[in-house]
Amino acid sequence: MNKRSDWSAYWYFVPVFVIMFCFQVAPIFYSLAISFYRWDLIGSPEWVGVENFSRLFDDPMFYKSLWNTLYYAMVTVPLSIGAALSVALLLNNPISGIGIYRTIYFIPVITSINAVAIVWNFIYHPDYGLLNKLLVIMSIPPQKWLQDPFWAMPCIILMSVWKGLGYNVIIFLAGLQNIPKHLYEAARIDGATRLQQFRHITWPLLSPTTFFVFVMSVIGSFQVFSQVYMMTPRGGPLKSTMVIVYYLYQKAFEKFEFGYALAIAFVLFIMIFGVTLFNKLYLEKKVHYS
Repeated sequence: MNKRSDWSAYWYFVPVFVIMFCFQVAPIFYSLAISFYRWDLIGSPEWVGVENFSRLFDDPMFYKSLWNTLYYAMVTVPLSIGAALSVALLLNNPISGIGIYRTIYFIPVITSINAVAIVWNFIYHPDYGLLNKLLVIMSIPPQKWLQDPFWAMPCIILMSVWKGLGYNVIIFLAGLQNIPKHLYEAARIDGATRLQQFRHITWPLLSPTTFFVFVMSVIGSFQVFSQVYMMTPRGGPLKSTMVIVYYLYQKAFEKFEFGYALAIAFVLFIMIFGVTLFNKLYLEKKVHYS
């Protein structure tokens, strides 16, 4: 009787497993199968084996998009963590109206990325943009920003850091508020400065939170698309903002090379999986042992 009762509980998982299989697992394997075909979504798929994958090694634009993605990730991730931690430390102080400040910082997170991109396009406008107006006031020559191959990617990075700041701030705030207060009281009694308290108490105890933010930021940075699509159409000047997801989009939905696009998608999947696995197996241990 007990056995029958225990097994009956598993039937409650069936709807979840069915939904996951139909909308997650099955599409993944179907996409993997299509990556071995040449298909424009109209005619019949043509089997080409690993040609789509081998073609990646001879595609200079793939390497360009890969480098741009890595550049975006290497700059965005540390900036996001540093800015979010700094703001979280400020918002962790008992000041009046703290709830209003926390809400203000979180508003960009829940705002549509398309709306945010349009606003930042106005800020970066070479003739009427707010940023150039400020430069002129400081007697600095205006820049073309999104139309300049050197500045286009930093502009995308700045907007992305601002857009996701509130989410990371909330995570850091949760971590900061879980640190026991008596540790700071004991440190102050011993004469520790704020910097020493941060170095020996806050930072070590905040390591698991920082690791989580780091992993999520890395995964998100490899999947950047909307900012590039909205602010620098067709990959920006001289393809300076052509990231790998946008390149995948072009191949799939502009040139209808779905087999090749899915090959790119699985290379991206392997990269994200590899980075995440490295963080899980190596960095997480260092965090726990530190």
